[in-house]
Amino acid sequence: MKTTSYLNLFAVLLLLAGIFGIATDHFFTIRTFRTIANQLPALIVVSVGMTFVLAIAGIDLSVGSVLALSSAVLGTLMVDMGMPLWICIGAALATGLFCGLVSGFISFQWAIPSFIVTLGMLEMARGGAYLVTGSQTKYIGAGVSGIGSPVDFLGLSPAFLVALLVTVASHLALTRTVFGRYVLAIGGNREATRLAGVHVKRIQIYVFVLAGVLSGLGGIFQAAYLGSADPNAGLGMELSAIAAVVIGGTSLMGGRASVINSFIGVLIIAVLQTGLAQLGTSDPAKKLITGGVIILAVLIDMYRQRKS
Repeated sequence: MKTTSYLNLFAVLLLLAGIFGIATDHFFTIRTFRTIANQLPALIVVSVGMTFVLAIAGIDLSVGSVLALSSAVLGTLMVDMGMPLWICIGAALATGLFCGLVSGFISFQWAIPSFIVTLGMLEMARGGAYLVTGSQTKYIGAGVSGIGSPVDFLGLSPAFLVALLVTVASHLALTRTVFGRYVLAIGGNREATRLAGVHVKRIQIYVFVLAGVLSGLGGIFQAAYLGSADPNAGLGMELSAIAAVVIGGTSLMGGRASVINSFIGVLIIAVLQTGLAQLGTSDPAKKLITGGVIILAVLIDMYRQRKS
C-alpha cells in the first residue's frame, strides 16, 4: 500500500522544529522535548486506534468522550471505592472495550453509518462521564501518577514508553498479520473482500473494539498525567486524532494506512502547538492555524486519491 513517505513526514517535522527553534529561545531544549513526549501518550494511542478505523473507511467521533468516561471510571473506583489500581485499570479498559463494541455492532450489524453511531456514542459517553463523577473532578494524586510522571530513563514517563510499544505492535499487526491485511482490504474494496470469504462485519467490529480499548488506555494515561479524572477530558481529541492520522497519509476513503506515519503526524501536531504556544500565539490563532493544517492535509489526501 502506498503511504506518505516516512522521510517526507520527517522533513516536515524537522522543518517545523527548525522554524520554531529559530523563532524562539527555548524550543530546542531537552526540557521542551521531554514535555512534549510526556503530554502525548493519550493522543498517540487514540490516534493508533483511529488509524485502524479510517483504514476500513469508518470514522469514530466518540474517542475523546470514551477516554473521558474510562478516566472517570478509573477515578471513581479509586477515590470513592478504594479499589486496587489494577482493578481500576481493568475497569477503564473494559469501559472502552464496551463502548467500542456497541458502536461497532450497531454500525455494521445494522448498516448504519459509523459517523452517526459514534456521534451518538460521543454524547452518551460524555454524559456517562458526568454522571459517574457527579460532574466533579476526581483527584487521584499519587495513586496513579507514577504512570504519567517522568522517570530516570531519559526523563520519559512509563505512559510514553507504553505508547511507543502500542505503536510498534499495532504497526506490525497492520502490516504483518492476516488481520491487518483484512483491515486494508475491507477499506479498499469491502464487497470484493466479502466475496473472498472474509467475515467483513466481524473484522469491522473488532476494529471498533480495538479503538475503544485504546481510548480506554488513553483515559488511563490522561488521568495519570493530570493526577485526576476530569469529565471534561478529551474534548476535541477526536479531531486531533483524525488530523494526525490524515497528516500521516491514511486515506479517509480507507484501504491505505500507516500506524508509524500516524505517530509522526501526532509529533507534527504537538510540535506545531508547542511552538505556537512558545511564540505567545493566542488560543484562537492556534486553532485557526491547526485547522488550516488539517484542511491542507485533507486536500493533499484527495489529490493523492484522484492521482492514483
